[in-house]
Amino acid sequence: MPASKRDHTVLFTPGPTEVAPDILREMGRPIIGHRGIEMQDLIRDLVPRLRALFGTRAYDVFLTACSATGLWEAALRNCVTRRVLVPVCGAFSERFYEVAVACGLEADPLHVEWGKAVRAQAVADLLATGRYDAIALVHNETSTGVVNPLPEIAEAVRRQSDVLLLVDAVSSLGGIPVEVDRNDIDVCLASVQKCLALPPGFSVCAVSPRALERSARRVGKGYYFDFIRLKSCFDRSTPMATPSVSHMFALRAQMKRIETEGLDARYARHRAMADLTRAWAAGRLGLFAEERARSNTVTCVANTRGIDVARFVAGLVARGFGISNGYGRLKEATFRVGHMGDHTVEEIRDLLAAMDEVLKEMAA
Repeated sequence: MPASKRDHTVLFTPGPTEVAPDILREMGRPIIGHRGIEMQDLIRDLVPRLRALFGTRAYDVFLTACSATGLWEAALRNCVTRRVLVPVCGAFSERFYEVAVACGLEADPLHVEWGKAVRAQAVADLLATGRYDAIALVHNETSTGVVNPLPEIAEAVRRQSDVLLLVDAVSSLGGIPVEVDRNDIDVCLASVQKCLALPPGFSVCAVSPRALERSARRVGKGYYFDFIRLKSCFDRSTPMATPSVSHMFALRAQMKRIETEGLDARYARHRAMADLTRAWAAGRLGLFAEERARSNTVTCVANTRGIDVARFVAGLVARGFGISNGYGRLKEATFRVGHMGDHTVEEIRDLLAAMDEVLKEMAA
């Protein structure tokens, strides 16, 4: 159904994104006890499905009732014993660095011009100094629309046998291939409100044996996000603490939807939506991200014409469409379109037509 015909603003923001009605209904299922067999069965159902989504055969998978910010802390507190390198190429990778510092860890930023991708050689050069035992990488930088070259960076990391690779796949998991095993990622984390198209407030992660070994030696890593404690519980298919049962119901339904579509088809749909959006932006305003690093889940449009972005966004809301102004220091200089989750090419065409209408109205 076109957004203009729906009874609410349809979200094309870079998270949260639109949630399908049948998935929302799953959130309303009667609650089950989280210490009984029904919960164990639910976890046993979810974990192998999530392993397939992450692209891992055997990593431990944990489900947590928090945003991905919580899993940033988990990855850092469990896996950094000496010093962590954090490539900073936008607002969220900058925050990943700030979280490392707030956790009392030794951390160095690798600053990259916003709109450009992290270069694998720059990572390799810094890791070769031997100063670091972990790198914390944002795969897809939601604030700039940049996707970083994960395979190349992962290859650079693996040249250093003692460096763990911690990857934020918040706006890529389920929309852009992550391939945990192939890229030898040690911790891959994501929240569910972006490409997985679920309500916000829940996160998942895949954790390698190397990361668990590191965690077992760490002190001062807290309780709630202790990987060893989490593993002990999930090995028994039981949550460590009170879980978000409703999210787990919705996640099970969404995983079945993803499996029905097929990951390759899902990735192709995201590429097609991105291509349409990028073509629109290139023909009317501009693109903020460099050409070789443009994300297939979010497009950051450069405001080269100096339009009033807040007014533009409001005009779209009046037509039933929600997009996002630029984030942080990019506010008004850019705006962002999320083409992720369960959106279709046809829905993106409807959105772009509405964007043309608003631009024309503003120019009148």
